[in-house]
Amino acid sequence: MTALYLDPGKRYGKAAGADCGELRVTDSPNDGLVARPARVDATYESLLAPSTIPPAGSGEAGGRTVQLWSLLPRDLARILRPGVVDLAEEVLEEIQRVVPDYARPLEGEFGNTITSGVQQAILEFVDRLGDPSAARSDRSQVFHRLGQHEMHQGRSLDVLQTAYRVGARVAWRRMAEVAAAAGVPVSTLCLLAEAMFAYIDELSALSVEGQAAAQERAAGTLERRRRMLLDVVLDQSAPSAQALAAQAAAARWPVPEQVVAIALAPRSDDEWPTPLLGDEVLMDLEGNAPCLVLPSPEPGSRGRIERDLRGLRAAVGPRVPLSETARSLHWARHALELARSGALPDASLTWCEDHLADLWLLQDPLLARELMTRTLAPMRPLTEKQRERLSDTLLAWLESRGNVRMVARKLAVHPQTVRSRVQELDSLFGSDLDDPQQRFELLLALRAQRAMRGAEGSGSPLGVAR
Repeated sequence: MTALYLDPGKRYGKAAGADCGELRVTDSPNDGLVARPARVDATYESLLAPSTIPPAGSGEAGGRTVQLWSLLPRDLARILRPGVVDLAEEVLEEIQRVVPDYARPLEGEFGNTITSGVQQAILEFVDRLGDPSAARSDRSQVFHRLGQHEMHQGRSLDVLQTAYRVGARVAWRRMAEVAAAAGVPVSTLCLLAEAMFAYIDELSALSVEGQAAAQERAAGTLERRRRMLLDVVLDQSAPSAQALAAQAAAARWPVPEQVVAIALAPRSDDEWPTPLLGDEVLMDLEGNAPCLVLPSPEPGSRGRIERDLRGLRAAVGPRVPLSETARSLHWARHALELARSGALPDASLTWCEDHLADLWLLQDPLLARELMTRTLAPMRPLTEKQRERLSDTLLAWLESRGNVRMVARKLAVHPQTVRSRVQELDSLFGSDLDDPQQRFELLLALRAQRAMRGAEGSGSPLGVAR
């Protein structure tokens, strides 16, 4: 905003040898001034914003604010208007010469948009010179559309703003020539130049608003398309590959050969930290069972995913073909529930591929309990503490293929203690410990028992999986 403090009883003109910033005050017997405040606060006010000039008789004391436009002679509009058409053509030519992105035929939508923008910018400027208080037309929409056009073309506003500056230089040069030839004082030309370049700043601001609005709409449209695509991907009766590819293209999602689904624990609030997984992720954070789908991670990318999901409790499903995404999500949700219950290790991020045996074993707790009851029956007469001690020893012994020292290190006991317990187990299970099928079932039963013990210890016993 430019502020000039003017004495309403004086006339402002150019001092001899002074530049535009040096004004002299001269008495003007022809001003015909009426009683005015002692000082006038003159400001440059937006061409396109509503006027803030107080109405006559408002009773404001101590000065009043007027637009710089009111300091410019109305005759400027009459002087400049005949050359508007030629000026618009000259501006267009110079923009196309200087700005490479616009150096193409003015045809179709591009031609209409650019030509209309230049013409409307010049006409609006001249109209305001003629009558700053006139009702404003809706020409601001032209400059909004220019910003939107740049966004749709994939360009930043740097190109358009360069064009604005080029146009302003051409327009100022031509208007100054015409006005000077008509005898307009240099001081008035200085105000005209200031108004011209402030106007260009305003046009740039309008285009920024237009681009921002277009980006917001585009982001909303893209988000809706991706949400719809996620629904399609998770639908087990998915459309044909061609239809899916078309929807993916509309959502700007490159179709991967394999994906993983990520189940997220629901939050009690709506403040989700947005996962930083890039443009390749499809997400639903609004439902009761929030989830993500992304292309199968490359080897070595676990660390990145864990960092991007920091602050969220989640489980990553097994990698599957795109057509089986729903199955990956099923197992991710199952793993998330098992981790919550204590059946799987407590971790903020659980990877299904690290727990495939346990997931398979615990998919039906009822059958797992039946296996435990039948296979571990020889330990039933023992006390709970004895059963727990011998179960841990037998599981470690089976997993280490009978290596006593490995069992001792794992259980943090003396090797002789391990030998004593193995003798006790041999007396309970007899020849079953030598039978491959029985050893396999014992291993499964003991693994299931360990997981269920963890779940019961957390106060979340496992139910029958559906």
